[in-house]
Amino acid sequence: MEPDLFTAAAEERQEKDPSSSPLAVRMRPRTLDEVEGQQHLLKPGSPLRRLVGEGGGGPAGPSSVILWGPPGTGKTTLAYVVSKATNKRFVELSAITAGVKEVRAVIESARRATGGFGKETVLFLDEIHRFSKAQQDSLLPAVENRWVTLIAATTENPYFSIISPLLSRSLLLTLEPLTDDDLRGLLRRALTDERGLKGALALPEASEEHLLRIAGGDARRALTALEAAAGAALDKGDAEITLQTLEETVDRAAVKYDRDGDQHYDVASALIKSIRGSDVDAALHYLARMIEAGEDPRFIARRLMISASEDIGLADPNALPTAVAAAQAVAMIGFPEAALTLSHATIALALAPKSNAATTAIGAAMEDVRKGHAGPVPMHLRDGHYKGAAKLGHAQGYVYPHDLPEGIAAQQYAPEELKDREYYTPTRHGAEARYADAVAWTRKHLKGTGNT
Repeated sequence: MEPDLFTAAAEERQEKDPSSSPLAVRMRPRTLDEVEGQQHLLKPGSPLRRLVGEGGGGPAGPSSVILWGPPGTGKTTLAYVVSKATNKRFVELSAITAGVKEVRAVIESARRATGGFGKETVLFLDEIHRFSKAQQDSLLPAVENRWVTLIAATTENPYFSIISPLLSRSLLLTLEPLTDDDLRGLLRRALTDERGLKGALALPEASEEHLLRIAGGDARRALTALEAAAGAALDKGDAEITLQTLEETVDRAAVKYDRDGDQHYDVASALIKSIRGSDVDAALHYLARMIEAGEDPRFIARRLMISASEDIGLADPNALPTAVAAAQAVAMIGFPEAALTLSHATIALALAPKSNAATTAIGAAMEDVRKGHAGPVPMHLRDGHYKGAAKLGHAQGYVYPHDLPEGIAAQQYAPEELKDREYYTPTRHGAEARYADAVAWTRKHLKGTGNT
């Protein structure tokens, strides 16, 4: 809502004494050029730059936008920059505390300001996914008629949490998790900037790396941890924020894990080998190390999908769907909740019966192809759907399996050179036992020896 006397007094106090505000608030960018990350949204002519008055005007006014992204990626920051840079009225509401009454009051005030003073209004609505359908409906006339330009922020998938009419009247801008380089620039600026720590402390590389890991792409989390550690270091009279001080402050040990070096691959390898060996506890240990070190959850999920086919295969046909579902869930929810999904999949894969038969089968088949063992496709299997195919002998003599009582025909499918080659050797582990029986039965019938 628009500032009252108490809000104005609080803002005046923060202006006079910046240290009264959290470091994350003090370090908020004042212009779009100071924003770390999200450069795909900040190109010349982008909706956000038009909102702050950059670029031409004309008959095409700035659009309402919905900012969607994980916590700490800059949704509130971008709205804050707009509020400081624009000459429009800026009103802020939170869907946690506001209702239809407050929304309608802002809209009515905006209509009066537009009609009476020609002053446009920008409405920032945080946590819009918490609004009910009826509450979101109340925004439609204002957005439709551009009585307000809406900037709405959400951490939830808008296609599930925001009504279609509001989506169709707004531009959906997706914010990405901040990279390590984005966060590194933010931390270093906070250390030296007059609004930040003013150069009072140094941040060694080991401490900086630990901050990056625990931040998990969240700028607010990174600055909050930095401020807490800086306070502890200053109390001790230290000249730098040591790794020990940082660990004590955030109550989180620094995991030895280089995401770009040997540790990255060694721990990932240990995770997969523990799953292959059916040691669920060891697998969970290595999974926890990767999570705590800030590993990309999508990387872990990809490794689990590979493991499901490489080491389990048809011994448990549900293993691959479980791993794929985990990867999809991880992509949608991210950390910290993604840890639960990765644990779910890791446990399922570690305890599943194991078979590498699918792995060895395709490996043997590809090896033959590489060696040139291919040969022509048998005539009766060739395409016979075009004019002249019959004259060439294509598809002649092909037996349609569905016409036979047992659904299988005694005919040759492989090239002549490979007609006796058997690639798939199923185990008797778990569900693959029934595939072993099926393979034995079908191979006999394909050779015409099924009833002998």
